[in-house]
Order: sequence, then structure tokens, then C-alpha cells
Amino acid sequence: MAVTCENLIFGRGTFRLAADWSLPSGASLALIGPSGAGKSLFLGGLAGFDVRHGGQLRIDGADVTDAAPQDRPLTLMFQDHNLFPHLSAFQNVALGVDPGLRLNDAAKAEVTAALAQVELPDMSARYPSELSGGQQSRVALARALIRRRPLLLLDEPFSALGPGLRREMLALVETIRGQQNCTLIFVTHSPEDAKTADFVSFVHDGSVAKPVAAQALFDDPPATLQEYL
Repeated sequence: MAVTCENLIFGRGTFRLAADWSLPSGASLALIGPSGAGKSLFLGGLAGFDVRHGGQLRIDGADVTDAAPQDRPLTLMFQDHNLFPHLSAFQNVALGVDPGLRLNDAAKAEVTAALAQVELPDMSARYPSELSGGQQSRVALARALIRRRPLLLLDEPFSALGPGLRREMLALVETIRGQQNCTLIFVTHSPEDAKTADFVSFVHDGSVAKPVAAQALFDDPPATLQEYL
């Protein structure tokens, strides 16, 4: 699902962030840049949670500029995972199917399959407090992916994990992305993580730069990116 930002401007308070580019359908894009540059703001704006001050947003050719968050064909996975502590792993994932947890047998089987897909087949009855950080990340990822939206936004959901486990989670995301053929935009502070994406946008000075092929960008980074790195 292609994403097109046409002179798009999001803002919080007096801060403004601009983007004017397109991302091809099925591609992955890493957003990298200094803290406070607006990476999370950009994802929140795409999802409809942050204020737009101008421009248009089209997803797969459809104008979603003024669409409510729930009407946009995307899923946003937050840094803190937003798992409900009083619900089991199964129930937390099931929220992606029905917020009221009214599941028929087919839906229950889908949730079970989603937990197996993120390699937690035996953890369905456990509560978040009984899971490790990596396991909590997998539950949140299963909930995001079970919605099967064509655009997946990840706001540093694996930042609290160690380097090895973080790379493992990104590899899992990439595998499932290929299976579902969805477009991915994720925030990271790690150049190594950014290199796993098809494209990279450097976010700085109030702008989300045009996506550049990851390998080409890091082989010959502009001065501003060199300074950040």
C-alpha cells in the first residue's frame, strides 16, 4: 500500500514537521534522527492522532487526510506496547479482532495462530506481568498484525530490548511483513536497525527527508546525517 505525503505538515504546540514524498507499496521505511526531531509525531500524524496543519495524505491512492484514526487502513504499535495488565496474552491479542472480546471459534483459532506466529504458542494464559520484555513485545506485535492492515507503523516498540533480541524482533517483523505484503514505517535510533529497511528518511530540522535506499544513504551519507551518526 503506497503512502503519499503531499506538502504534509504536522505539529505539536509551536513545532512543525513537514514531509513531501511517496513510499512505494510493500516497502519498508526507517525513520532515524535525533531525539525530539519529530519521528513519533510523524507516525502519530499518519495515524490521525496529531494535528495536521496543511497538505494531504493518501494511502493507496485514497485521500485519508481528514479520516478518523479508526478509519485509516493502518496499525500503530507504540513504544510501551499498551498491553492491558488484567488481560491474558490471548485476550490482549484478541483485542485486535474484537475490542469487546466477542470471539467465535474461527476468531479464537486466529488468535491462537497469531501467538504461534510470534513464537508464543504456550503463553496464551499468561498475564503481561508474567512475561519478559521480549515476550510482551511479541504479544503486542501479534495484536498489531492480527488486524491485517496494509500499513504497519512501529514507534520504537523494541527499544527497551537488548541489541540481539531487538534484531530478532525486527527480523520477525520482516518475515511477517512479507507474508502479509504490508508496507512498514518504523522509528529507530540505531543505524544498524535502519539498514534493515528498504528506505531510510532522516528526520531533522522540521523535515522528514525524502526516502533514500538504505544502502545508498549509509554508503554516502549527507553532512547532516554524518554529524548525527
